[in-house]
Amino acid sequence: MNIRVLNESDAKLYQELRLRALKITPEAFGSTYEREVKFTLETVVDRLKPIEDKFVLGAFDDSNLLVGIVAFVRESGLKTAHKGNVYGMFVAPEMQGKSLGKSLLIELIRKAKNCNGLEQINLTVVSENETAKKLYKSLGFKVYGVERNALKFKGQYFDEDLMVLNI
Repeated sequence: MNIRVLNESDAKLYQELRLRALKITPEAFGSTYEREVKFTLETVVDRLKPIEDKFVLGAFDDSNLLVGIVAFVRESGLKTAHKGNVYGMFVAPEMQGKSLGKSLLIELIRKAKNCNGLEQINLTVVSENETAKKLYKSLGFKVYGVERNALKFKGQYFDEDLMVLNI
């Protein structure tokens, strides 16, 4: 397994896995398949372009297929720059249960700690997603609140747990 920061040359692979994630677990993401399937490759390239305080990690299997992704974005405001956020965590179903998600998050945390002045990493997770919450808690994330009806998909509401890791 190889985990690394994705770059512009990974845009097509990233877009394919991201669209798969949005199809398989639409309730887990703020975006939708219908929205992102319209993104041009140039849009995805811009999204992937790593900078000091924003990156997307990808996990590749032994056949060099992209099988896991997670993004980190640091807040840019003067009063919020001490915080960063985890977005878009997904591991392909055939790779789940192999600690790949944990490996992705360990690398994200390691890289995020290099951001000068960063004090905490935040994420949100659908409250009913016990598997993901167990993973996040195992790495030290703690629930600090719940946003009721955070997402609405096809007429159904989903609550989200707000979690933080102080670093």
